[in-house]
Amino acid sequence: MRVSGRERAYDFVKHELLTDPGMQGQFINEQTLADQLGVSRTPIREALLMLAAQQLVELVPKRGAYVAPMSGRELTELIEARGVIERHAATFAVQDAPVAEMRDALAAQHLLKGTAQAKEFIEADTRFHTTLVRSTGNEILTTTYEGLRYRQMRAGMIALANVPGRQDSVLNEHTAILEALADKDVERAREAIDGHLRETLRVQLML
Repeated sequence: MRVSGRERAYDFVKHELLTDPGMQGQFINEQTLADQLGVSRTPIREALLMLAAQQLVELVPKRGAYVAPMSGRELTELIEARGVIERHAATFAVQDAPVAEMRDALAAQHLLKGTAQAKEFIEADTRFHTTLVRSTGNEILTTTYEGLRYRQMRAGMIALANVPGRQDSVLNEHTAILEALADKDVERAREAIDGHLRETLRVQLML
């Protein structure tokens, strides 16, 4: 199936530009983007209208599409939502947790150190947490959690770019979660998840 120019522009802006730490607080240049994707400015504008409708960019008259940094409220609400779902998942799945799959995701993260591989690191990070949530077998819960993926990617990319050493901290925090699940210790797993999310939010609110 042929992908339209609008769809290409939408995907590129959402998954590449909006997750780029350097684009936070900047305006998107329509002509530069059109040249980069090899399309006219019409599909670019259509894509930006779609993104604005989702409140992912702000359309400013005579200036264009503005990439507003994630607000403290948005970051806090994201972490709160993750906490509710992940703690439930740990409680529900602890007796049969997907330890092997989560260990694979963590191993991948260990191989993705450095800012050049930040996106892949965050993708493996998301896989680590999503694997736990999926193990509940609750499709509605899983769909809801996966709906947070874009915001998790964006917040995570920005944090890694601006806080030296955050990758090592994430690896340690994930290890604590995994060890608790492997030991079938639900309270320790929930505490490890809380600690990880609390530290994640603290780092993100520093930016």
